[in-house]
Amino acid sequence: MADEDDHKRTIKYGESALNYIKKNVLPAYPRSYELWYTYSAGYNQGLNRAVNDSIKQNGHISTDEMLTLYGRFLSPTRLGDRLDEVGAKVSKEVEELVDTLKLSADATSDYGSALEQVGEKIKSVTDAEKLQIYVTHLVKSTQNAVSSNRKLESQLLESKKHIENLQSSLEAIRYESLTDELTTLNNRKHFENSIERVIDQSLESGRGFALIITDIDHFKNFNDTYGHQTGDQVLRLVALAVKQNVKSQDIACRYGGEEFAIILPNTNLEEAQKIGEAIRLAVMSKELVKRSTGENLGRVTISVGVATFQDKESAQTIVSRADKAMYAAKNAGRNLVRTETDLEEDASEQNVA
Repeated sequence: MADEDDHKRTIKYGESALNYIKKNVLPAYPRSYELWYTYSAGYNQGLNRAVNDSIKQNGHISTDEMLTLYGRFLSPTRLGDRLDEVGAKVSKEVEELVDTLKLSADATSDYGSALEQVGEKIKSVTDAEKLQIYVTHLVKSTQNAVSSNRKLESQLLESKKHIENLQSSLEAIRYESLTDELTTLNNRKHFENSIERVIDQSLESGRGFALIITDIDHFKNFNDTYGHQTGDQVLRLVALAVKQNVKSQDIACRYGGEEFAIILPNTNLEEAQKIGEAIRLAVMSKELVKRSTGENLGRVTISVGVATFQDKESAQTIVSRADKAMYAAKNAGRNLVRTETDLEEDASEQNVA
């Protein structure tokens, strides 16, 4: 059933992507299909916003615009290119800093030599006029050293600002690479990295973890009826309900188009089921109002599946079990929480029958 539902949903996205390609008279490159598939699925808020702005301004998307948008939002190398750019700036800043420090070191060395020379000469000077000359020379050398140090201090402060800005850029790139822009939850990449790490930690500590997977009920129909912007509002609503019901140690992610996954370290099945139920109730308790018209669109519901880590299993198997539990909730009428225990009971009843 899960595979059948995924098939129907993804076929819809594929058909929509092809329609957009035809409508805009674009070449059917794989990149074209990927861009419009992602647009149709609503996975990338930044992409959707840029496409909508371009269509609003020009009435269509040209091939050049499409390729530019692909490079900006979807190209596998886009974050790498930005990292290379920031890395080059860091290297340049470090080189300039090293040059500045070298010049300062040379100036300090010259000042030290001048002090040493004057010190030796002063020892044998008895003429007040000559002593004045040496003192004047020493004062000038000191002034040059002070000026050099002030210049160094100014350059170091400037370099500090530049490096802090570059550090912020690197942090922004890191955040973007691991965060879903629409919901501000962690993204699928972060989930995949995190679950492997949590599995390793569980094997070391002997403490298990739980996994919750949720799916918004009838989201495709909702999106088609009221539009992408309202669909985005639904996704944010569910994301907010997730954030409000998880702990700081938990890892909440947007797993797919309308699916969310939450990794719950050191959490057993009963505790995870309660959290899943709290999220379900939080979503259902909110009435959705269309911002543009004020129209009351009713309530959104989610189906929730819960599984716990079994010793030495893979990430794929626990995800599959939580996913099956979620589809069991859908098959039982939606707006429900089902766990891996329910799957076992269902299998047992089928065997008896």
